[in-house]
Amino acid sequence: MTVDPPHRWLTRVVNARPGEVIALLWSFAYFFCLLAGYYVLRPVRDEMGLAGGIKYLPWLFTATFFVMLAVLPVFGALVTRLPRRRFIPIVYRFFGVNIILFWLLLTFNVAMKETAQVFFVWISVFNLFAVSVFWSFMADLYASEQGKRLYGFIAAGGSLGALLGPILAATLAEPIGRANLLLIAALLLEAATFCAMRLESAAPALKDGVPTPAAAPAKPPDAALGGGWMEGIAMVLRSPYLAGIALWVALLSLAGTFLYFQQASIVAALTDDPNRRTAIFARIDLAVSVLTIIVQFIATGRLIKRFGAGPAAAFLPFVFCAGFLALALTPVLWVVIAFQAVQRAANFAISNPAREVLFTVVDREEKYKAKYVIDNVVFRGGDAVSGWLFNALRSAGLDPGAVSLATVPVAAGWLALALVLGRMHEKRAAPVPQPGPAANPNPLLR
Repeated sequence: MTVDPPHRWLTRVVNARPGEVIALLWSFAYFFCLLAGYYVLRPVRDEMGLAGGIKYLPWLFTATFFVMLAVLPVFGALVTRLPRRRFIPIVYRFFGVNIILFWLLLTFNVAMKETAQVFFVWISVFNLFAVSVFWSFMADLYASEQGKRLYGFIAAGGSLGALLGPILAATLAEPIGRANLLLIAALLLEAATFCAMRLESAAPALKDGVPTPAAAPAKPPDAALGGGWMEGIAMVLRSPYLAGIALWVALLSLAGTFLYFQQASIVAALTDDPNRRTAIFARIDLAVSVLTIIVQFIATGRLIKRFGAGPAAAFLPFVFCAGFLALALTPVLWVVIAFQAVQRAANFAISNPAREVLFTVVDREEKYKAKYVIDNVVFRGGDAVSGWLFNALRSAGLDPGAVSLATVPVAAGWLALALVLGRMHEKRAAPVPQPGPAANPNPLLR
């Protein structure tokens, strides 16, 4: 096959094979547009979370969890009845309409306190829901070996989007106002939908010559999944592998929530101006995105390929161990900011792509149904519980340093879990043995 110069450059940088290039580029563009849209909205969400007071954040996290539970049967109905080429654009365009409705409410100053609280919950749902659908699609398209090589590059597309989004938000929040940022996000989400449909057309070339893993798909690649919406919960409960991934996600939620609450307290003390606070959050996101992109382009694919998904997934809990220990010893502003930047970069650049590789070896139903439960219900449930736990620890008299120190052994257990999941993944990813052409079951008949 003749490969044109841009494709030759890509295959050298990413270790992509010629048949994978077109789908890889559409995957990159899809994630770029999706996260660019979200990161335009994220600073608006964080500012609105402070508008009602930090003491209300646990209530907002709890509301998000219950909304995730309410959405579960709706999402389950979509994935069981519709092929992915139909339900993916339905999901994204539904969220696009929501963004326009919020733009109208903010533009005309309708019930601003209530709108801010609903928007905080809504975008927390949108973030995990939209990204979970993206990675389910990736796990459906790419085999385990392909994911190890290519997920770093695909994740870098999202990181570039996460770089563009804060640039747009930080630059435009004060000149045009936070409400008009939502229109930009809606356009980017529609662009992500277009890329997803183009990727669907490029998908068939990906499976040529790829070994079949032990967990081979039982249905054609674009068939409706069938079954019921409750199956995702049952899949997690009966599979030690999926339950282990769910526990990994719950521990990520706990550690991230504890750090988020400390960051929120610090920023709230700096200024009361909503546009300025939006710009501050955007600049933090911008710093994280730059660091993440550098790591993803240089090291992610090589690290996952060299060490496997387990050690790569373990890198994030290692960062949390070190970060919370540093925060316990020196609980000051610059440590919180540095910790936040490093852990988010480690998550987006290394551990999150590695965690998504873990899903490449499960059945198609598990890639959508169980993954939704893990990525959304478990994660947001962890947020809600962790928010109340953080408040309880502070109410009991523990200062931020003591809370951080208590989190260190939890992060150590999280690290060990990641290594166990890596070994389980490698076992599942082993190709199905193929019988030899001259196999003779009876040696006496030679």
